[in-house]
Amino acid sequence: MIPDPVTSALANHLWQSTVVAAVAGLLALALRRNQARARYWLWMIASMKFLVPFSLLVVAGGYLRPAAPAIAKATVSAVLEQITQPFSLAPSASIAAPAVAIAPTIALHNPHLLPIVLSTLWVCGFLIVICSWCRKWWTVRAAVRAASAMAMVADVPVRSSPSLLEPGVFGIIEPVLLLPAGIADRLTAPQLKTVIAHEMCHVRRRDNLTAALHMLVQAVFWFHPAVWWIGTRLVEERERACDEAVLESGSEAYVYAEGILNVCKFYVESPIACVSGVTGADLKKRIVRIVNAQRTRKLDFRRKFLLCTAALFALTVPLAFGLVQAATENASHDIAGTWQGTLHAGKDLRTVLKVVKADGGTWKATFYSIDQGGQGIPVTSITLQGSIVKYSIMIADGTFEGKLSPDGATIVGTWTQGPKPLPLTLTRATPDTAWTIPEPPPRQPPMAADANPEFEVATIKPSKPDTPGKFFRINGRRFATLNTTTNDLITFAYGVQAKQIVDGPAWFGSDKFDLDAQPDGQGMPSNKQWKTMIQKLLADRFKLTFHNEKKELSAYALVVGKNGPKLTKSQGDPNGGPSLFFRGLGNLPVANATMADFAGVMQGAVLDRPVVDQTGLQGRFDFLLKWTPDETQFAALGGMRPPPPADTADAPPGLFTAIQEQLGLKLESTKAPVDVLVIDHVEKPSEN
Repeated sequence: MIPDPVTSALANHLWQSTVVAAVAGLLALALRRNQARARYWLWMIASMKFLVPFSLLVVAGGYLRPAAPAIAKATVSAVLEQITQPFSLAPSASIAAPAVAIAPTIALHNPHLLPIVLSTLWVCGFLIVICSWCRKWWTVRAAVRAASAMAMVADVPVRSSPSLLEPGVFGIIEPVLLLPAGIADRLTAPQLKTVIAHEMCHVRRRDNLTAALHMLVQAVFWFHPAVWWIGTRLVEERERACDEAVLESGSEAYVYAEGILNVCKFYVESPIACVSGVTGADLKKRIVRIVNAQRTRKLDFRRKFLLCTAALFALTVPLAFGLVQAATENASHDIAGTWQGTLHAGKDLRTVLKVVKADGGTWKATFYSIDQGGQGIPVTSITLQGSIVKYSIMIADGTFEGKLSPDGATIVGTWTQGPKPLPLTLTRATPDTAWTIPEPPPRQPPMAADANPEFEVATIKPSKPDTPGKFFRINGRRFATLNTTTNDLITFAYGVQAKQIVDGPAWFGSDKFDLDAQPDGQGMPSNKQWKTMIQKLLADRFKLTFHNEKKELSAYALVVGKNGPKLTKSQGDPNGGPSLFFRGLGNLPVANATMADFAGVMQGAVLDRPVVDQTGLQGRFDFLLKWTPDETQFAALGGMRPPPPADTADAPPGLFTAIQEQLGLKLESTKAPVDVLVIDHVEKPSEN
């Protein structure tokens, strides 16, 4: 099983803290003949490292980096990363690659069970340690509450306790010295004086506070042997430091040693490390050192230099690593440029993604499918969050999600368009490696707005029986239809719904034709001009005549929802035609279309009654509408019936809900007076 980010971070933190503890041990060994307080702080630093992850210093280094051009990833940085973070997510954890299971058997059956088991064990250990210390704390606390004040000169209040606890300092913010009752009868005055001097040394050094901090480390990392080893070293060095301070103050060694031995003889050792006593650590070694009056050396220049170097190294290396890593991430997280990759979808399709940085730190992109013509398709949205790149192409109903490599050279991910996702790896292209994008066909200039065109050539043939589907298609200056009835041609030409056409003959809505036509004149006709040409074709070849009447019909009113529209303004040609081609029943990508265009396709192909545009929205829009159709929809497509609704949680909603949720619009059922076309005369089309 590949470790998740939390597991990796914890493993790296424990590894780094263990190394720091080992280094502290080596430095303490090198300073074994020097003063104990230097070694004490070495161990204290090793303890605090368990509370301060290396990654925090790395992040701090990243914030220190000034704005500068991105640099390539340095070899030293890469090596340091491997050393300091040996536990990481494997490369195969990316979206498109399979993971190799190497976890214990329990994880193979249920990958979520192992973290739960480990978390439960940690909580149990944590509570056991805390409860044990709380019990001991309350034992000392009860002794303090039962104690009475003593008239004795000391740096802190002194209390006499009826318990048999050894002399000790209790408390962190307002410490008190707790002495067992009758101790003056068991120790001579000089002995008691040295014992009290020892305790006052604990007060001045704030040993209870540092002991409490390390107890926190022990509680959190109770499972790590190093924290308990560090705790033993801390107690040993703090007692030795206080011994050294007492002897340096002029106390006699034998008197001090006898005082400690008498305390051990008559009283019980303090049960908890954050209540500093006098009998801690290895008593035999302490007495030998005290009696022999072993002298300690102050730190010379060489040892001070050693400690300073170690401290600077411990701080500057992670900060420097953060600086380099920030520069690396800045370089790798700049996705501007050209990306290319091959999509294996039955046949190999070369795809190119060109990304530019937009205002406000956002991104814009254009997609090209080289082997499908290479026409640029605007990417609807593209985001970069951490190392995850996502983009969507609404007109194609396609999405991509991938992971950016640390060096910013590849994005490994998945392209989803339809029910079967496909792996796709994008590689950053250079001018030498970039694929050539085919030149788009020459753009036709628009036809003059005042032109009144007609079809120069028009071929009308009966459709082949059992040919599935139906479409209207404009390809350059060519207009074509498949499986369209005369009724369909009228609805397209005049923008009406089938129920707005009355008194047509029986063959009017059943006989199907294929149309292939090209206009006269020059330039690309507008949508309105295409409809004008169809109107002329109907009058010429179908001998269509009709008159208009007003009739009240059941209709749908397309209005704006209460929270406003959720539509994207189109960047397409305002004089060009709209794109409203179904990618399946209930899957309608729309591009460069007006609300009237959308209402037209709803009433012409989907719904069984007219749709009146009452949104008041001007301009052209791009959007994607996905819904689960019911049996009342798509009757106009002739035999293409929607499948039964899928009983899955991710199935799209019904049409009316989808229009509200996805577009911010609403279809309201109403009755309205609408124009109807009353057919006066129509004939089957003449031969070509």
